[in-house]
Amino acid sequence: MKGKSIRVVFYGWRLARKDWDYPFDQKDLESFLDDLAAELSPLGIELQHGREEDPVIDVRGYGDLLNAIRIRSDEPGLGNPCLGHVIGSSPARDLKDDLRRAVNRVAFAPETIEPDGTAKKVCHNCGCGC
Repeated sequence: MKGKSIRVVFYGWRLARKDWDYPFDQKDLESFLDDLAAELSPLGIELQHGREEDPVIDVRGYGDLLNAIRIRSDEPGLGNPCLGHVIGSSPARDLKDDLRRAVNRVAFAPETIEPDGTAKKVCHNCGCGC
């Protein structure tokens, strides 16, 4: 497990519904990810994070917000899955908890993540009715 690299990437996003919002604090999330990186570093896992403003994702609910966050790794076959693809459902809709779950899953159990293209639809418990 030495030398594994994981990158959390926040795509650009915009709210597409006037009746839904999420308290998204980018600086707080970056600080959280810096702390998580410090926790993982002694285990040989390098965690980085960044932003890519393109593409821009229309966010209509929590599930779309999860689609706007990608988890990348040097793990063979992982690709560029969204946060929701990595964690499955999100019972609490707690972004920090969901990020921790995803990073830990990629770091310690990447074989449990379904390959991209499986067309698995996951309910993120966002209230959208999916």
